[in-house]
Amino acid sequence: MTVCQVIGNVSPTISPQENLTLDADWMVQVENKYGFYIGLALAIFSSFLIGSSVILKKKGLLRYGRMFVAHLVKHVPLEGFDLNPWHIQLKESQVAGDGGHGYLKDWLWWAGLLTMGGGEAANFAAYAFAPATIVTPLGSLSVLISSILSSYLLGERLNLLGKLGCMLSIVGSTVLVIHAPEEEEVTTLNEMSSKLKEPGFLVYAGILLVICLVLIFFVAPRCGQTNILIYLTICSVIGAFTVSSVKGLGIAIKGFFAHRPVLQNPLTWILVLTLVASIITQINYLNKSLDIFNTSMVFPIYYVLFTTIVITTSVILFKEWVAMSVVDIIGTVCGFLTIILGVFLLHVFKDVDLSVRTLPQILQNTNQTQVIKDDKNILIELDNSGIPVDSKPKVFMIYS
Repeated sequence: MTVCQVIGNVSPTISPQENLTLDADWMVQVENKYGFYIGLALAIFSSFLIGSSVILKKKGLLRYGRMFVAHLVKHVPLEGFDLNPWHIQLKESQVAGDGGHGYLKDWLWWAGLLTMGGGEAANFAAYAFAPATIVTPLGSLSVLISSILSSYLLGERLNLLGKLGCMLSIVGSTVLVIHAPEEEEVTTLNEMSSKLKEPGFLVYAGILLVICLVLIFFVAPRCGQTNILIYLTICSVIGAFTVSSVKGLGIAIKGFFAHRPVLQNPLTWILVLTLVASIITQINYLNKSLDIFNTSMVFPIYYVLFTTIVITTSVILFKEWVAMSVVDIIGTVCGFLTIILGVFLLHVFKDVDLSVRTLPQILQNTNQTQVIKDDKNILIELDNSGIPVDSKPKVFMIYS
């Protein structure tokens, strides 16, 4: 016979509050042990997604451009209409910029947009785990990935200097990862608020804000159309507020999952508003710069300015370099400079026809190039020649 006894007034071994505390402690332990590597993996994955999204969106736009031109040739009367290749090429490049939205029906373009969204989300999460000093410079890998994929999927040529730039970007990124700081000092919104209230950062943020307002309201209307640095400087200066907001919101999101009252903290909503305003301003002026100036010059200059200001902001706000040794600081700076050199080689010289096969011919043609000399140099050579003095003419007469 089986006897069942009901026992009452027995409290559970672990209360729900204690269970939440254990979950939060487990998350903290994982973050402390693997946080840097999680952030590093997210940053690299973000670069891969963003670089791939550029190719997908471009393929979608090109495919729609070809369909647009085919429709134009088929349905528009040829009399009195210019259908030369230049005009057709112009139409292909302007279908998206002149108000056409037919590319929204192409699934490739949407795939590229969703991929870019995933990449930005991964980049957002990377700031929550790794220092901005390491996440921001690794954004150059997206340029490298898009260049490599475009050479295979879009038929664009990657010359010898571009390949060298890719190698330098990889080497610089590796050096940067090896010497980058691994420790994070700011883990809660209260600590973030204390950092934001420090006098050094307040002065720095005030200077950046004044510079940005002067450029937007006084300098940009006069020189923005002719000077490439104006719009890109605005984007880069605003980027300091963007990255700081992303870093703070990453801390808030981690606190939310750790069951902290982050939604009741006013700093959370201040960071959200700052992030939205910064992103809108950056997109606006970056698009203006891309519409006016050559893309091969916009991206390298923007990368250098943006990354430099973000690293400076990280040094002042988060003090991520305080715990680093002199060797690590030098290694980080050298890695960053190597990435800059690689990005410039990849972009600025991408239209130069240079490969391993054509390099000997180019060097041979350079050595065989005759030097054009003026009359003075020719006369000096004649004067220093081996002709006896008596056989030389005594007077030079030049008639015009």
